Amino acid sequence: MEGLISQVLQWLTDLGYAGIAIGLMLEVIPSEIVLSYGGYMVSQGKINFVGAVIAGTIGGTIAQHFLYWIGRYGGRPFLEKYGKYLLINKKHLDIAEQWFARYGTGVIFTARFIPVVRHAISIPAGIAGMSFARFTLYTVLAIIPWSIFFLYLGMELDSKWDKVKEIAAPYVNQAAIVAAILIVGYFLFKELKKQHKQQN
Repeated sequence: MEGLISQVLQWLTDLGYAGIAIGLMLEVIPSEIVLSYGGYMVSQGKINFVGAVIAGTIGGTIAQHFLYWIGRYGGRPFLEKYGKYLLINKKHLDIAEQWFARYGTGVIFTARFIPVVRHAISIPAGIAGMSFARFTLYTVLAIIPWSIFFLYLGMELDSKWDKVKEIAAPYVNQAAIVAAILIVGYFLFKELKKQHKQQN
């Protein structure tokens, strides 16, 4: 399996910035690995950091657009039948739908940092008919720091870029905790605002 991943990464690398964008768009290999390998390529002087961030942001956003439109036009029945081919199971979809229903559109940004619902959250946004422009804005704002973080780690790790998951795990877990706190905070803020309006 590692050999196959290395071959795919080598092929993507030969495409330069387009390879990073395609890698994140298809996500056959986790985005963390594609981005960290991109960071390694930056450290080798084959591509530059800003271009890699732009490519990662474009590819990651298009991937989420794809899931959004599937949710909007395919709906839950389509996803229950074909979701496994998108690496999204029923449990992920259930959690994402519950979060979206409870916390609203703001969850599109914060959920990007939480492993279980990171990709699946785009689907209920499409099903609910969330504004495409707002969906894109929140998605881009989340993908930019995600891309910067893993590209930077790949640069720092250099030839040990393949250890990125082990090294990044504590940071990703911390980001998930912070994101969860922000989601709860956002929900409480909305509830307090709603109660204040009712009282007036």
